[in-house]
Amino acid sequence: MRTAAKPRLDAAWQALRLWLGATVLPAQCALCGIGCPQVLCPPCRAQYLGLLRPRCRQCANPLADIEVALLCGRCLRQRPAYDATITAFDYAAPVDQLLLQLKFGARLALAPLLAELLHVAIQQQQAWETPQLLCPVPLGPARLAERGFNQALEIARPLARLLDIHLQPRLALRVRETRAQSGVAPQERQANLAHAFAIAPEHGALLQGCHVGIVDDVMSSGHTVNALAATCKRAGAAKVSILVVARTPPRDSLSH
Repeated sequence: MRTAAKPRLDAAWQALRLWLGATVLPAQCALCGIGCPQVLCPPCRAQYLGLLRPRCRQCANPLADIEVALLCGRCLRQRPAYDATITAFDYAAPVDQLLLQLKFGARLALAPLLAELLHVAIQQQQAWETPQLLCPVPLGPARLAERGFNQALEIARPLARLLDIHLQPRLALRVRETRAQSGVAPQERQANLAHAFAIAPEHGALLQGCHVGIVDDVMSSGHTVNALAATCKRAGAAKVSILVVARTPPRDSLSH
């Protein structure tokens, strides 16, 4: 009897531990691991996410403090298809772990936090013009099946609620499977995304004269959002704003 009862006791104790961990005991900060009721503890939020830096209004690349221009040199030389970009923070350690845990660790509970951080960044912008609808960057069918979710959509859902904007999760389609941009040489990234996106025929009328907000998790070279922005404008969009959680700074700015 004792032998038969022990597994049941062990199972009951394990269930109790899981319940305590989920409901009574404090959660852990996603960055430092300290016990706290929030996903991100106040010290980490203040240390890593409390400061805004000057950025190009069009692509959100960092600007030097002494620069007074609203656009960086790259955007002045060659304007992208999108009109504005807002980001919450630079894609750099340690805050890059928030996105890595979401994207590759399937910690979907981080998506509302990332949407909140992006919402705070939006609220701090001067002369911000709110888009009329939000469109997450779509994944191809194979990538979506492999991952099981689209991280851009998971962020866009709570962001749409915070901004009180209509979300169109199926507005854009990825009609051609592409290699991950992180694994493509910089000089090949634009070609990798050629003809990758299309607007769903049943939603095309929504874009006529519309201001679209494209949502993504990370913006590096900008080729992905630029290709989607160009697709939206060809379909009739009047303005495209990029709302991205993190921005990878150019190599020459990492030392500043």
